[in-house]
Amino acid sequence: MSERTKLRVVSYLAPNWFWFYEAIVAYLGRILAVETQLQASQYDPLADPILLTDQLDLAFICGLPLVRYGQVVANRLQPVVAPVMEAPRYQNRPVYFTDVIVNTNSHLYSFADLAGKILCYNDPGSNSGYNLLRHRLLQDKHPKNFFGQTIQSGFHQRSIRWVIDGLADCAGIDSVVLEQELRDCPDLSQHIRVVESIGPCPMPPLVAAQHLDQSLIQQVQAALLQPDAELQTAMKKVGVKRFASVDWSDYQAIAKIYNTAIQAGYEVIG
Repeated sequence: MSERTKLRVVSYLAPNWFWFYEAIVAYLGRILAVETQLQASQYDPLADPILLTDQLDLAFICGLPLVRYGQVVANRLQPVVAPVMEAPRYQNRPVYFTDVIVNTNSHLYSFADLAGKILCYNDPGSNSGYNLLRHRLLQDKHPKNFFGQTIQSGFHQRSIRWVIDGLADCAGIDSVVLEQELRDCPDLSQHIRVVESIGPCPMPPLVAAQHLDQSLIQQVQAALLQPDAELQTAMKKVGVKRFASVDWSDYQAIAKIYNTAIQAGYEVIG
């Protein structure tokens, strides 16, 4: 066992799963016999001083900022595991989708219907909220001003509310975040409709900083591949079937999507 006595963990993901990340970190503390500290970052990961100065040990992070960070600072973060969701659409793989939502009272029923409409997205560094939508435009050769207007909400849950409240016509939502919101607030299903699902795409992973001993990283991975009963109870509540081991090769698809969009001049959509 490493002599490390404390693990500093940061979450850059949607807050409706933060309690689950707390359960994961508490489990690692029990198994590894180390003190743990988890915080929710208020920063975009590529602007977070804690990440940029290599002061974290583990992080829950979206695949897009992970690969963008890796293009600047090679090999500082190592993907360890990612959740595999129970629902059949995930096919027992560590993947997720972008669910494109509209208001149920609208006359919008397909992606083509969204031309000229108001899109809200959580932030431009998001894979599900922005990068995959941009990729969808490129796939069908839509112009980058396909949407009449784009507005930034800050996070997925706010995007959902803006669509419901009529402040935006559509939004691309991480399917896992959307499913959790529907579990937490079942009435939402009466107000939103999914017109298209984009993906699948590699699931946001738990990553480890390379300054950790490889033996400790391997212990973190092994522990999560065989969760105890307490963690399994938390997993069931969020619809996680298991954790799968992942590495950098699993996230090259996201890098390719991002780089293709930039090369095509789609830095900004709308």
